[in-house]
Order: sequence, then structure tokens, then C-alpha cells
Amino acid sequence: MNTDFLVIGSGIAGLTYALKTATACPDKIITILTKAQSDETNTKYAQGGVAGVMDLDTDSFEKHIEDTLIAGDGLCNRAIVELVVREGVERINEIISWGASFDKDKEGDYSLGKEGGHSESRILHHKDVTGYEMERTLLAAIKSKPNIKMITHCFVIDIITQHHLGFLVTKSTPDIECFGVYVLNRQTNKIEKIISKITLIATGGNGQAYRTTTNPAIATGDGVAMIYRAKGRIENMEFIQFHPTALYEPGVSGQSFLITEAVRGDGGILRNNKGEAFMERYDDRKDLAPRDIVARAIDNEMKINGTEHMYLDCRHMDVEKFIHHFPNIYEKCLSIGIDVSKQMIPIAPAAHYSCGGIKTDDWGRSSINKLYACGECASTGLHGANRLASNSLLEAMVFAHRCCIDSVSKINSIEFNTAIPDWNAAGTTAPKEMILITQSVKELQLLMSDYVGIVRTNVRLERAMRRLDLLHVETEILYGKTEISPQLCEVRNLITVGYLITKEAQLRHESRGLHYNTDYPYKSDLLQNIVL
Repeated sequence: MNTDFLVIGSGIAGLTYALKTATACPDKIITILTKAQSDETNTKYAQGGVAGVMDLDTDSFEKHIEDTLIAGDGLCNRAIVELVVREGVERINEIISWGASFDKDKEGDYSLGKEGGHSESRILHHKDVTGYEMERTLLAAIKSKPNIKMITHCFVIDIITQHHLGFLVTKSTPDIECFGVYVLNRQTNKIEKIISKITLIATGGNGQAYRTTTNPAIATGDGVAMIYRAKGRIENMEFIQFHPTALYEPGVSGQSFLITEAVRGDGGILRNNKGEAFMERYDDRKDLAPRDIVARAIDNEMKINGTEHMYLDCRHMDVEKFIHHFPNIYEKCLSIGIDVSKQMIPIAPAAHYSCGGIKTDDWGRSSINKLYACGECASTGLHGANRLASNSLLEAMVFAHRCCIDSVSKINSIEFNTAIPDWNAAGTTAPKEMILITQSVKELQLLMSDYVGIVRTNVRLERAMRRLDLLHVETEILYGKTEISPQLCEVRNLITVGYLITKEAQLRHESRGLHYNTDYPYKSDLLQNIVL
């Protein structure tokens, strides 16, 4: 298959880019690939909202910029922060014009929420399913574009570069180019090649590298791993954001139900097993401190008290207002026997968001020519060492727009590469034991959670790296002998992502933002991004 624009991923980043390029180039073909259903993305599970300066009477761009810089703990690119905050309002109004509905008050003004790290109320939301509403809007909008082709259940194995033409490609190779991708068509179970002029990676996060995460099963770091294998630049992977308040359910691992930060913005209070409101001991902003601070505080309280969870107390809140604003959270809690008006919600931190990823410039261009990255898989410079709540959906829309502008300006000067060889599967056989794959995933998630979690030490990181090396060797041997499957590719990608997180954590000899190492409980004067 040949396509002008190839989009890998169907979350807010990929869909916004596809919609915009289809509009700008009605004579070009845009193909979207997704490995599951079209709406199964991290976007779908984003509860809280999207941050934007919608009321200049009470808020300002300068305040939003400063809040973002403070949360990023010195590693944000100020120029990127300024352009995202200032361009973001136009992107929000744009998705509203496409049909997205955000909650309004009785006067018809947008009901703006407040979350941790924000100095003003500036979060637009659609109850507690904002991401789902935005995903719905975009999926409906692309149906009106006849030049967009959506292919579901299609697993991308690798991007195609000069390496596949027989050339030696290293990190120092100048002008590495992307010519398309090899994919596993799960309908036919055959490996095919898709040749493209422009490729956008919008594959989302990597939360499944951890035992407990708010991310769905698809979040296996595929885009980051593919670009690293292709010798593209990756940065800041050590900064993994743990959401402070995932619903704690005994014996449940994998995807945890998220309790949005907006609940604390509306007055929810964190308490320990003694009923004490403990956040005042950790930060003057108490329950609305940035996520890195709150997650570490909860983790510390759990260790001090020897418990597996803390509590979020909403009993003092107006229950009718709670049900109106957070209907899904209310119903989920009821389903496990918790009435939020009478009982506190058990919570614990869970892996949530990757602040690093594929290094891009201010137009979303990666270090590989004709290859763009957008959304959670990209490291644009916005988040630095810690993401400010509800900035992710904003960033995705802003950079999808910028990727569109830059790629559309180049599309007519690019030709298809017709010399790409077919995938060579000679010598591989069907897998005999899936336990070799499933057990490796469990081992990876356990070691990442125990050794490369909220609090780290040099010894833990060394242990993690030794075990990752062994998993890598075992999986590469299996990969070389076994027929390709999504499960095999995902464990391979997760091991790569685990390595990148751990390696960059080892290289950062300080504690900053989301990376806290008790052997370096201080910040250095040298502010730098760690690039691999």
C-alpha cells in the first residue's frame, strides 16, 4: 500500500493531525493505523479535562505559563510552553466548533475546574469523561473526509529506513529517512509494508511497563521503542508521572480506575489510615500540589504506616454536585460497595503519563527525516520533569496542528521509495509456549514497579538494569526464531521502554520532578535533558 500521509495511532494527536491534513490536502490520501479499535486510546481514559486560558478577566497566559514552568521543575523549554499556552485556546475553540461539548454553568459560561499546580480555575471538562468526548468528536469528524482511511487491528512492527535497504545506520548517521512501516495485518496474519511520504507517530504512552497503571492494555510504548531501534533520538524517559489517586482494589493489577485530580480540585481531601489530612506536612498547597509531590507524599505515608493505600475523603462534599460532575467515578465506587457520601475512597498511586519520549522540535519533527511525533509519545519540551495536570490534551492539539502545517508544506516535494524489500520471515516458526512471553511481561512489570517506581536508589536501578539485560537477550532470541505476533512485539517494546527509563534514571545524578533518587536527594545546578 502507498499513502501520502501515514498516521500511527488514533488518539487525539493522530486524529487531529489526520483531520487537518485531509482538509488541507483533499487530493492526498491519509491512512490511520491502530492496533485495536479506533477509540481504544489513552485519550479515551482522560477524565479531568483540558487546560486553557478561557477567561482573561480572572486568568492570563502568563499565569498558565508560570504554572507549567513550576511543575516542570526547571526542565521545560520556555519557548515551547509559551507557544502551547498561547496557541492552545484557538485549538480548544476549534474542537468545540467540530462538536465537542464542555460543561457550562447556569449562566451559560464554561464551568472551569481547578487542579493541582494550577493557580487559577482553567480546566474545561465534560463531566469526568472529557477525553472520551473529545475522541468521539474527532472520530465523527473524520467520517466526513473521504480521503481518510482508517485501518484497525493493524500492528506496526517497525518503521522503514535506509537500514532496510542494506545500509549501516547508527545514531551518528546523517539524514536518516523514514519510508513507511512494516505491519502485521491481524485480519490476514501476514506482514505487509505500507510506503508513505510523511509518517506521524502518535502511539501514546507506556504505562503497561508497570504492574499498576491508569493506561489501557495498548499502552506498551510501541512508538518510542520503534524510533529508538531506528536510531532516532529519545529523551527524558526517566520522568514517569504516577497519578496520585488511582482507585485501590485489592488483588487487582493492570489497568486501574482513575480518580481524576478534579475531585481534589472540588474539595476532596487526602487522609491516611488514621484519618489525618497529611498533605499539609509535605507542601503548602496541600492536596493541590503538583502530582510528583502528592504521589511521593502518598507513597511515603503508605511506607510509614505499613499500608497498601491511602484515602480520598469526599464525605463533606455536596453529593448531588459530585454525582453531576463525576458520574462515572460515583458509579464505579458504588459498584465495589463504596458510597462516597459516607465512606472514603481507597487510593494509591499508579503509573500514568510519560513526560519524555521521541525528541521533537517546535514543529513536531523528530531526528529522522519525514517522521513526526505528537502526543504522549513525543518529548516536545512542554512538560520538563513533570507534567502540569490537563496540559496533555492541549499539547496534542497544538502540535498536531503544527505537524500538519510543516508536513503539508513539504508533501509535494517527496516521492515514494519503491525499492523497499518485503519482510523476511524465513526460518521462523510458530510459538510453542506463550508462557515465554506472558511471564516476561510479568517480570518486567514487577521489576519496573519495585526498582524504577516513585522512589529510586542506585542499587535498585542497577538491579533493574541487570534483569532488563537478561530479559532483552531472551526476548531477542525468541524474536529471531519465532513468527511475529502482537504479544511478542509488545513485550519487546516494553523491555526497550523499561531500558530507556532505567538508563536515563541512572544517568540523572539528582532528584528533580518525577525522578526521585534517595542517593541524590538534591537538585544540581546543571539543567539538562538526557538524550539517548
